[in-house]
Amino acid sequence: MVIDLDRCIGCRTCAVVCKGHNSQPPGMWWNRVFTPGSPEHQLPVAQNGEVEMYFLPVSCQMCENAPCEKVCPVGATYTDDRGRVLVDYERCIGCRYCMAACPYGVRQFNWEDQHKAKAKAGYMPGYDYGYPFEHRDRNGRLVYTPDRPKGIVEKCTFCVQYTDKGELPVCVQACPAGARFFGDLDDPKSEVSRLVRERQALRLKEELGTKPKVYYLPPTRPRK
Repeated sequence: MVIDLDRCIGCRTCAVVCKGHNSQPPGMWWNRVFTPGSPEHQLPVAQNGEVEMYFLPVSCQMCENAPCEKVCPVGATYTDDRGRVLVDYERCIGCRYCMAACPYGVRQFNWEDQHKAKAKAGYMPGYDYGYPFEHRDRNGRLVYTPDRPKGIVEKCTFCVQYTDKGELPVCVQACPAGARFFGDLDDPKSEVSRLVRERQALRLKEELGTKPKVYYLPPTRPRK
């Protein structure tokens, strides 16, 4: 995935559609958007005598050298044949080692029964949202379910239930500014390859050696 920080307007549409389509329980956000340098979202910061602002969307970085995968004692976190770091909902034991190992703070623990959480949040009884069917990988591992198990760790999956069918992740589809791109980085003719090559893309915390698969095109014109 490539995210153009020049285009991102900080609207958090990506976070909202991600939550809805992936049936995330109340209080859980796989996608978040920050205003770097500011304690509040969309609050400009002063730099070099000028007020500037840009936005930084953060979700799972899909690391090639994933620390979360290395520490999982039961192999619930794994990398599939398309390079996606996924969680097997039926194998996760909720130890949260992966949360401690993730340097990006993107993994979240499901503390409560999903239906009780929705009732507390004021949802109508029986109301549900999200992709309505379970999704398993080609080896039968459960990597998405609308009925969220209590006591497991969750995170972005690049919308595995959609991308397995050739569709784009919903955050890419819904971004009103067209700031997100998704494709095959191994294909030199793909749009993501071109953008990474031409725009001096960077990755978060590259010095840790995690080799993230999410690339950011740096802002050239911070908003004032």
